[in-house]
Amino acid sequence: MSFASPMSVDIERVRHYLQQLQDQITITLAAEENGENFLEDIWQHESGGGGRSRVLSGGEVFERAGVNFSEVLGQNLPTSTLKNFPQLIKSNAQTKFRAMGVSLVIHPHNPHVPTSHMNVRLIEILEGTSQQWWFGGGFDLTPYYGIDEDVVFWHQTAKAACDPFGANVYSEFKKNCDDYFFLPHRNEARGVGGIFFDHLGPEHSLGGDFERCFAIMRSVGDHYLKAYLPIVQRRKNSAFTQQEREFQLWRRGRYVEFNLVYDRGTLFGLQTKGRIESILMSLPPLVSWRYNYVPSPGSPEARLQEHFLKAKNWLASSI
Repeated sequence: MSFASPMSVDIERVRHYLQQLQDQITITLAAEENGENFLEDIWQHESGGGGRSRVLSGGEVFERAGVNFSEVLGQNLPTSTLKNFPQLIKSNAQTKFRAMGVSLVIHPHNPHVPTSHMNVRLIEILEGTSQQWWFGGGFDLTPYYGIDEDVVFWHQTAKAACDPFGANVYSEFKKNCDDYFFLPHRNEARGVGGIFFDHLGPEHSLGGDFERCFAIMRSVGDHYLKAYLPIVQRRKNSAFTQQEREFQLWRRGRYVEFNLVYDRGTLFGLQTKGRIESILMSLPPLVSWRYNYVPSPGSPEARLQEHFLKAKNWLASSI
């Protein structure tokens, strides 16, 4: 696998975009909470770089909303990432790297508002005079009481983010998302998917030069609020019962299982000795596990697994 030339990445432009994206998202989410401010922590990484973590907790709409910008420098790329690049392992050289991105997870209070996740990132490997880079990211939706209208809208907006870059981009990114956000030990999807991509660079089948890859990443980042905010606004005032609240807390357990066992971002942060509070801000403040719980047949809780937690073409009736 080959990569682009050293001068092909504009770090300042990427950093500026990511920081303004974090600003835009936190301002917009705070407005849904009547302007309640996010708590911000500025932190430094021991090997270089740092970030700013913003967390809103205990809101009427968002029980926890965490939006993190980070730029971390390191001497050796973690093994969980390095394994995708056997030519670097064979070189037996230090893999100095820069990882820069925005990552967020939103856990609403109302069970009828889905949890959502978004991440966009750039990773560079710096070895001598060579520069190797790729973009990654995506967004996905995790409902507790699924609503077809919302899921179709989510995927329509995800497709709109991809369409300017080719007819096959959405379908490939959607499949990546369905494959990635899956719990093998439960044999079930984490949610209803969305779009996900990684290693988007000069050698990727849908990639190209820096400008194309950066544009794809920006489009994904810019479409997150377009996809999520209308769903929040439609459902945040829906009445719910204590039973629905308890089901939400139980389903959050699946979210925790995925993030602690399979999530690459969590693993990357831990292996690079990142700031633990920022890494784990994706976890919900309240969660429960029940022994051998099975929803009653025909119930709305059972319908989540039977209808929504299945990989399918949500746009089949709308394209």
